Amino acid sequence: MTELFKNSVDSYVKHLQENVFASIGRIAPELVLKNGRFVNVFTNQLESGDIAIHNGYIVGIGDYSSVEFDTETGHLTKYIDCSGKILCPGFIDGHIHIESSMLSPGEFAASVVPHGTTAVITDPHEITNVAGKMGIEYMLESSEGLPLDVYFMLPSCVPATSLDESGAVLEAEDLEEFFENPRVLGLAELMNSYGTLLGDEGIFRKIAITKKYNKIVDGHAPGLQGKGLNGYIAAGVVSDHECSTVEDAKEKLSRGQWIMIREGTAAKNMDALMPLFQPPYCYRCMLVTDDKHPGDIIEYGHVDYLIRKAVSNGADPILAVKMATIQPAEYFGIKNTGAIAPGYKADIAVVGSLYDMNVLEVYKDGKLAAQNKIILNESVTTKKDLNKFKKVYTSFHMKELKPEDFIVKETGESMRVIELVNGEILTNEKIMPFSGTGVNPEQDIIKLAVAERHLNTGHIGVGFLKGYGLKNGAIASSIAHDSHNLIIVGTNDLDMSIAGNCVRKNQGGLAIVSEGKILGELPLPIAGVMCDEKAEVVEDKLGAMKKEAKGLGVSEGIDPFMTLAFISLSVIPDIRLTTHGLVKVDVQEFVPTIF
Repeated sequence: MTELFKNSVDSYVKHLQENVFASIGRIAPELVLKNGRFVNVFTNQLESGDIAIHNGYIVGIGDYSSVEFDTETGHLTKYIDCSGKILCPGFIDGHIHIESSMLSPGEFAASVVPHGTTAVITDPHEITNVAGKMGIEYMLESSEGLPLDVYFMLPSCVPATSLDESGAVLEAEDLEEFFENPRVLGLAELMNSYGTLLGDEGIFRKIAITKKYNKIVDGHAPGLQGKGLNGYIAAGVVSDHECSTVEDAKEKLSRGQWIMIREGTAAKNMDALMPLFQPPYCYRCMLVTDDKHPGDIIEYGHVDYLIRKAVSNGADPILAVKMATIQPAEYFGIKNTGAIAPGYKADIAVVGSLYDMNVLEVYKDGKLAAQNKIILNESVTTKKDLNKFKKVYTSFHMKELKPEDFIVKETGESMRVIELVNGEILTNEKIMPFSGTGVNPEQDIIKLAVAERHLNTGHIGVGFLKGYGLKNGAIASSIAHDSHNLIIVGTNDLDMSIAGNCVRKNQGGLAIVSEGKILGELPLPIAGVMCDEKAEVVEDKLGAMKKEAKGLGVSEGIDPFMTLAFISLSVIPDIRLTTHGLVKVDVQEFVPTIF
């Protein structure tokens, strides 16, 4: 049942009648935006005309200056002069994990709405891997009533693979109850592409139930090509956001997939995919952030930044706007959203120019929601019932860590090292000689550990990392995709244990330690991935910790926390570390660290 039918058919009839009468001038519209130009996403042109708004919807475009007060309804039209400004449909982020902002849904909304974002499609697989169905329930409840439409794709991989240890396991039947919710649009990124091609029955049951409700399946298949790609798409997967080369993207487009062009905090693919910003490719593409830290939002923006960057790289600004408005709306089947036209929701971003994309005002459902980068309604976050969501707020179940927990138990003359790829979340497997403890900061080789924290199993995977740059100390985080166990890197076992225990004590978060002292910590008590602090507060703490990390040697171009978050994700090539040890992704098998 749609929002318009919440009360009754009679109320909807009245709503429609009023909107039609406001359209034709029989009654006065509540709001008219005058003298501006607007992006017509249907004609790919800038047009002029008054925009009449009533009951939260655009009801007309043209000349609406003649009726100011209507005795029949008592409406007094409010006129806003938009001279010298350009009006765009509100921006839509087609793929994001709100949890990766480290902000609660309300505080996330407060940070992105001033940048013109009026809708997001989120995949809550971070919190769901920690708290199961309760995580989805928490996100649905926490995102209600915000000045931001929050739609959901249900997590497809909880855990990501059978090689992972998460706080919950969700089968197809566990997800089915949520598909009746009108804000649930489909099944989120099907990360286990290898399992799909191997015919994993659990995956196919999730796809089948999604199709039963006539909803869509998002993809996640970096580098998949040829017959493997054919099989993946034949399973019903209709999009991909993991393209890092234009060749990869074009092959997927040619096989009928939509491409989500990603530019986030960790993975930045836009530069490589700029050829897609022109016909015919651009009409099957959309802009997404995937993961975005609060500092990036504060300093650069959200979807507005993606459009601005694309235009600065040579993209046609109107085509870029379409890729962030009408195209994601049409892909996801979100009705009456993504355009400035009669019958569409009055979600509008007012900008100074399509080239600088400086968002001046934001209208949500016809109401002024933000102005000059400030949200107008600060009451966006409410405290949740701690008893109802106990599993969300109490998610650490593990023993205190000791230095000896990080000793490598295998023996041999060679070791496998996870090598980072700068600017990507892909990794390489590097074989190197093993001697001593294996740690050699001068060669940029440090120790890496992933400790299980959901069920107190005591499992700890230990390996080595190259390309991170750390020269001294340790860094720990409970943001470790997708199972969100405790991930720790360091140059020595003592500092690693202190950093890990700091995060454990805070029920999640980040910590930096050097020479036995805690240099910085950021508690994230909501499932170990989020907090109720404002974006500015989180960024102040996070920014200070990033400076500490850089001071300890973390390489330029490496985000010390966002990069660390992907090293345990066992579905992205080439090699990863989980609580059970090293995983060779393409064959989904464990391999020895030392041999």
